Amino acid sequence: MSEPQEQSLFDAPPIAEQERMVEAILFAATEPVSVAELEKRMPHGCDPAEALAYLRRRYEGRGVRLVRVGDAWAFRTAPDLGHLMQKEVVEQRKLSRAAIETLAIIAYHQPATRAEIEEIRGVAVSRGTIDQLLEMEWIRLGRRRMTPGRPVTFVVTETFLDHFGLESARDLPGLKDLRAAGLLDNRPLPGSMQRPDEDDEDSPTGQTELFED
Repeated sequence: MSEPQEQSLFDAPPIAEQERMVEAILFAATEPVSVAELEKRMPHGCDPAEALAYLRRRYEGRGVRLVRVGDAWAFRTAPDLGHLMQKEVVEQRKLSRAAIETLAIIAYHQPATRAEIEEIRGVAVSRGTIDQLLEMEWIRLGRRRMTPGRPVTFVVTETFLDHFGLESARDLPGLKDLRAAGLLDNRPLPGSMQRPDEDDEDSPTGQTELFED
């Protein structure tokens, strides 16, 4: 005979009320919020994942959308209305050629060690270049490689994904998107940074995806 399930002292709020709670938390948050964090803030028995699904459908076609950023969620302006925000956008900081190359290698080959970055670039990577990308919070330290010396690896951050409106690193932009964002000039990137479906004439093809889940 199976034991009766433990009952909560209080029933969970209706799903409509849970939607309102999630909406309020995300609206006030300065950064994307994970499901785990939502669960900690909401009353016992709530299902923030289900509330997110309902809320996401509710905001379809609106001026703002509920979007996934890595393992977290946030409200963002609908892409087709981005031009209305031009006066509010801070002028983007252009990266140096070395920083662009390093960022691109990490993004498309992550997790990548400093030695791997230098092998692809063909030149040494300065500490200042890595520090700049870390300060911008576009890359972070990943797991150490299980090889002699256990070198650290670098991966892109949720801040980087959020900047480009991506859910995961598998949705990384192509070269045209990087150039449109002002982060890349017309010169080709080192190595095989080109996606197979990219039709840019000045860059190589044959990109191999080596992303972390």
